[in-house]
Amino acid sequence: MNDTPRPDAKAPETDAQNPQAHGEAAKGNKSEHSDAKNQADKSQASKFEAAKPYVDPSLLVDEAAEMKDRLLRTLADMENLRKRTEREVADARQYGIASFARDILGVSDNFRRALEAVGPDLRAGADAAVNSLIEGVELTERELLKALEKNGIRQISPQGEKFDPNLHQAMYEVPDPSVPSGMVVQVVQPGYVIGERILRPALVAVSKGGPKASAASAEAAAGQDNGGNK
Repeated sequence: MNDTPRPDAKAPETDAQNPQAHGEAAKGNKSEHSDAKNQADKSQASKFEAAKPYVDPSLLVDEAAEMKDRLLRTLADMENLRKRTEREVADARQYGIASFARDILGVSDNFRRALEAVGPDLRAGADAAVNSLIEGVELTERELLKALEKNGIRQISPQGEKFDPNLHQAMYEVPDPSVPSGMVVQVVQPGYVIGERILRPALVAVSKGGPKASAASAEAAAGQDNGGNK
């Protein structure tokens, strides 16, 4: 048998010989691939939707309200912390020198004792040098008191005022029917305050035996005493 091909037989066409057929085949494959991908995406999305739990909208509203309440509470706490910090800083600035000032009060007391030790008769008979020394001590005392006041430390001398246990410390009582009971009749040692706090109470003698002092009479007596001091 002769396997020699016939001269008129056509050879099968290749993709290179038929580009149109190749393009149509490629488009078909691409379309099939795209359809398969879309199907896979839809299937995955369906599974995700099926697995996603249902959330009640009312729960979301409650959760939002709770988060808002927590936020407001946090803001309020931060504001309180800011105010407390500012107050502590202000107190530290104002009262931080309390210990130092309490020690300085002893120096002021010594100046006053030195001046009180020099009576009018001694001063009148002293020479110019001694009088200059006394005036120098007085000037130093005044400057010291000014420096204390500049730093918020004020002297209290409650002569003629109603006894106040918050500012005064009673050393003894003085029987005097002519003075309302409970009045300060003598200041043994002046007191001092720093800001709104007592630094050292004033040591005083309190009247006893007269009628009880009213607020009006105490203010009047204090006014008279202040007028006399001026």
